[in-house]
Amino acid sequence: MTKRNKTQATKSKRNNKRQRSGRSSLAVAVSIITVILLVVAAACYQTIYAKSSRPAQTITVDKGDSYHSLLVTRLWSDQPLASRWIARAYVALMANKPLQAGGYQIPSQASLAQVVRIFDEGAKVSQFSLRIIEGKTVKDLYQLLKNTDGVVLTVLTPPADGYAWTDVMRDNEAVAKALNIQTPNGNLEGWFAPNTYQFAKGTTDIAILERLYQSQQKILEQAWAQRADNLPYKTPYEALIMASIIEKETGIKSERNLVAAVFVNRLRQGMRLQTDPTIIYGLFDRYDGKIYRSNIAEKTEYNTYQIDGLPPTPIALPSAEAILATMHPKDSDVLFFVATGKGGHKFSRTYQEHQQAVAQYRATIAKKPN
Repeated sequence: MTKRNKTQATKSKRNNKRQRSGRSSLAVAVSIITVILLVVAAACYQTIYAKSSRPAQTITVDKGDSYHSLLVTRLWSDQPLASRWIARAYVALMANKPLQAGGYQIPSQASLAQVVRIFDEGAKVSQFSLRIIEGKTVKDLYQLLKNTDGVVLTVLTPPADGYAWTDVMRDNEAVAKALNIQTPNGNLEGWFAPNTYQFAKGTTDIAILERLYQSQQKILEQAWAQRADNLPYKTPYEALIMASIIEKETGIKSERNLVAAVFVNRLRQGMRLQTDPTIIYGLFDRYDGKIYRSNIAEKTEYNTYQIDGLPPTPIALPSAEAILATMHPKDSDVLFFVATGKGGHKFSRTYQEHQQAVAQYRATIAKKPN
C-alpha cells in the first residue's frame, strides 16, 4: 500500500471513530432527555391526576384564601403533593375564575385536578354562620357547637340538660386527644380564636375546633414574635393567660393596653393580680352571679387574690386585640383601676388615689335609680 493510501485509510478510521463517538453521545443525550421527560411526566401525573387517600369531606373557603394556600398548604398538608411547582403551574393554567368563598363538597380520593375543577365551577354547598364572642368560655363554645344546626358531632358529647364543668372536662379530654393539645390541667380554655366564621353544613365539630385552634395559634405566635421587650411572661401560653384576663376586665379597646400595664407592673413588683374574673372562673358551676367575701378568701388555683402570679390556664377566649395589647402594654406606672360607673375605668398610680376612685364609683352607683 502506498504512503498516500495509508494516509487516507488512517483518516477514514478517524472519521469512523468520530461518527461512532457522535452517535454514542447522541444516544446518551437522548436517553438522559427521555429519563428526564419520564420523571417529569410521572411527577405531573402524581401531582395532578393521582387519587388521594382522603375520605369525602366538605372544605370551607374563606374570603381571601388563594388556590395555593388552600390546595398546597392546607388541603394537602398531611399528604404533600409530588411537586408544588407543578401544582402552581397547573392551577395557573386551569383555574379560570378567582377562588370564591363558600363551602365545597369534595369526593373521596379526589385528585388535585378534580378539586380545582370543583372550585372553578363554584359548586358550593349550603353554609351556616358561627359567631364566637370574645370573652366567652370554652364551655360556651362547646355548647354553641352542640346546638348549631349544620355541625356534625363526632368528638363532643351530645347536647343534654345540665351541661356542667365536669362534662366540659370530659369534652376537653376528647378534643385534646384529637388535636394533640397539651395544657397544665387538661383545660383547653383560651385556645380557640373568637370570631365569626362560615362553615359548610355537615362540617364536623373537630374540624371546626381545629380551625379555631390553628387560628389562635397563628395569632399568638405572630404577636409573641413582635412583643415588646422585657415582658414578665416566660412563654406565649403565659401571655395567652394574661390576654384572657384583660379580655374579661374591659370591653373598651382603648383601655386594653393600660389594663395590660397595670398587670405587668404588678407582676414586676411581686404584687398579686387581684382580679375578680379569675375568682369567678375558679368557682366554675358554683358561681351564682355574685362574688362573696368567702369567695375572695377561698384559695383556688384561679383566685389571684390568694395566689401569686398567673392562674394555670386562661379564663376565657381572648380576642386577637387582647393578645396584641398583652404583648404591648402602655408605658405607664399605673397599679390600680376601678370602674367609673359611667363606662370605662379610672386608673391610679397609688393606693390612696385608687381608694378615692373607689369612693367616687360607689357614690356614682348610689345615685343611680334602682
